[in-house]
Amino acid sequence: MLLEPIFIFYFLILGSIVGFMAGLLGIGGGGIMVPVLTSLFLALGMPVEKVVHLALGTSMAAIVVTSISSLRAHHARGAVIWDYVKRMSPGILVGTFLATYVVAFASSLALAVFFSLFMGFIALKMFIDKKPMQQQVKPTGKKHLFLVGSGIGAISALVSIGGGSLTVPFLVSRHINIKKAIGTSAAIGLPISLAGTLGYVINGWQN
Repeated sequence: MLLEPIFIFYFLILGSIVGFMAGLLGIGGGGIMVPVLTSLFLALGMPVEKVVHLALGTSMAAIVVTSISSLRAHHARGAVIWDYVKRMSPGILVGTFLATYVVAFASSLALAVFFSLFMGFIALKMFIDKKPMQQQVKPTGKKHLFLVGSGIGAISALVSIGGGSLTVPFLVSRHINIKKAIGTSAAIGLPISLAGTLGYVINGWQN
């Protein structure tokens, strides 16, 4: 598909905004990319029944780039707790990859509704700004982190995010400094984006 110059400009602006937010907050940028990409793809005449799937998959592939750039920056400042990354990544990979199969069978409407509800929930949670209490902290053994990683990975694949909106609050609830929580979340975004991109490619290959 040959893009008109105006659409190339739109994609460049979108990428710049997402990249800035990735570096600032340790997010992959899917919350920004998916709705904008959906609108751009509709304007480009892509099929309505597949447009959300395309936006999710494209966003996940773009997060590979933003997560690498973001984790490098945070690692240089010593803000990545690699032990958490190592222990959560197996669950992340499994949860993310399997969830892409769910997306393949879901309709664009169902995906759009789930995406909207999830973003609304995150916005409400941030607005309430409820701080985790000491007694809420649970042990962070390998099994526990695998299960948490699987959940974060699955939801991240369904809404095509780098997991920052889930990973950062979880790490903060472990009483981890917010800067290190953001940096660690940025690193965790890489296995999410890699597994998610692979899953979307495999499930969309025939389309």
